[in-house]
Amino acid sequence: MPTVREIEVAGYRSLRSIRFPVGPLSVFVGGNGTGKTNLYRAFALLQTAGQGGLTRALAAEGGMDSVLWAGPRRRNEPARMRLGVELLDEANGQAYGYAVEVGLVPQAGGRIYGAAFALEPQVKTERLIVRAGARPVTVLDRDGPTGSVRDEEGRKRPIGQDLLPTETALSALQDAVRFPELQIVRQAMGAWRFYHDIRTDAGSPLRRPCLAVTTPMLSSDGGDLAAVFATLTHIRGDTADLDAAIADAFPGARLVVPEPEREARFGLILPDYPKRVFAAAELSDGTLRYLALAGTLLAYRLPPFLALNEPETSLHPDLMAPLARMIVRAAQRTQVWLVTHSERLAAAVAGQGGVRPRVVLKREGATWIDGLRLAGDFSDDDEE
Repeated sequence: MPTVREIEVAGYRSLRSIRFPVGPLSVFVGGNGTGKTNLYRAFALLQTAGQGGLTRALAAEGGMDSVLWAGPRRRNEPARMRLGVELLDEANGQAYGYAVEVGLVPQAGGRIYGAAFALEPQVKTERLIVRAGARPVTVLDRDGPTGSVRDEEGRKRPIGQDLLPTETALSALQDAVRFPELQIVRQAMGAWRFYHDIRTDAGSPLRRPCLAVTTPMLSSDGGDLAAVFATLTHIRGDTADLDAAIADAFPGARLVVPEPEREARFGLILPDYPKRVFAAAELSDGTLRYLALAGTLLAYRLPPFLALNEPETSLHPDLMAPLARMIVRAAQRTQVWLVTHSERLAAAVAGQGGVRPRVVLKREGATWIDGLRLAGDFSDDDEE
């Protein structure tokens, strides 16, 4: 599966224009209002471009009025946002560069041009460039409703179908045999997993049993956590890393995962009450969140790209070091992207994982990353 090598964002919220490399473990830390979450959201939006939901996701964020860069623009500069990613398949040495631009519906004299509603986002351009050597090949080249795509024999063809302005060609051209490069990119992006909405309130899915189905990877809302634990315990039969992570955070505690029937469930035995199993519904928010993060990072199988947004929420500061150790361990199996408020967590991950935390800041009103050069690399790369 191709890995993420670089990301590019322009014209999105506080991101005026930024491009930077992505490594096996990326850590971003900064204060409120610097735009850390916008970096995370931009990555998640890229995934929706391959799934066919980009313009709907932008509409759900408040529409183009909310998502477009609100700062000054050059004269005659179009109001657009751009998302781009470069993927590298080390097995065959090919790199895939995908980019999409989204803008406003054209209007003149109060009249709307094109098949679109007045305020909805509209795809303006798409490009997919494949590099397998010194010479790049443009596989997808779209400008508005028209464009071309290269087929499996390398022939350039018209896109061949009426694309709505709200559709991406990447999601619409589903023939994997005729358009294999599009399928590779779509599949790679679709396998990413984002964890930012794991609730621990009284009505959280984490607190309820779930269906007993073999579950190698935690869902984005964490609702199948009990099945993830049951898969590790009763299918793989190896909970050494999970047990170590729980003992690291809660010395003397022990996870209990009964053999599932129709439903999977779990509980925790605490050292002060060695004869009682505390069900998920009884656990504190911080304890339950840590267990959910353990299920995320230590699951039977990890996604090829795993993103965490502020995982430290509800956790006691003493849990930052155990959480950092889980993150570093996960980064040995997959790419991990971490966005955090916690300097303590960032420092712990840096110390154990040998990476530099990237400080997110505001520069002339725009989100920037300390040490990032306009060329798209970091100044400290020269020291390595």
